[in-house]
Amino acid sequence: MTEPVQIVFRDFEHSDAVEADIRGHAEKLEQFYPDIMSCRVVVERAHGHHHKGNLYHARVDLRVPGGELIASRQPAEHHAHEDIYVAVRDAFDAVRRRLEDFARQERGKVKRHEIPGHGRIVELYPGMDYGRIETPDGRSVYFHRNSVLDTDFDGLEVGTRVRFAEEMGERGPQATTVRVEGKHHAVG
Repeated sequence: MTEPVQIVFRDFEHSDAVEADIRGHAEKLEQFYPDIMSCRVVVERAHGHHHKGNLYHARVDLRVPGGELIASRQPAEHHAHEDIYVAVRDAFDAVRRRLEDFARQERGKVKRHEIPGHGRIVELYPGMDYGRIETPDGRSVYFHRNSVLDTDFDGLEVGTRVRFAEEMGERGPQATTVRVEGKHHAVG
């Protein structure tokens, strides 16, 4: 890191052991992305009335070239955060995953999420559990009953406009998910 790790303790006494643990976690992040510019960690004891033990909140802010990555773990999400080391570990695990995603994206190894395909149902075979969608460019895309989301397959009709995610199957293009278009979807 180009700057030293900053550690802030709020609402409880400074702990050399916790600080050493945080520095160890921060050091390990560099093996996932060596160009981290700075790391700031805030650990605080949560306020409120708890029946047993204190709950801790940990937040990790990383500055990297072209961005900032932030991860935090709230005590309400995990009662295991009565242990400050667990709260710190969970926050660092979360920021590590974001850092790995950032590094993959920077290397261009990220799956691009394509805009879902759209079309209209042109064939339905309820007894055989499948149908076909025709896209605006005239392609035919197979879909199975199990790929229909948010509606009942038996309620579909020929002519229904749908959005779908597509992949290449053994016999050609097939929809992995099919959703009936609602008013909130653009029609193309």
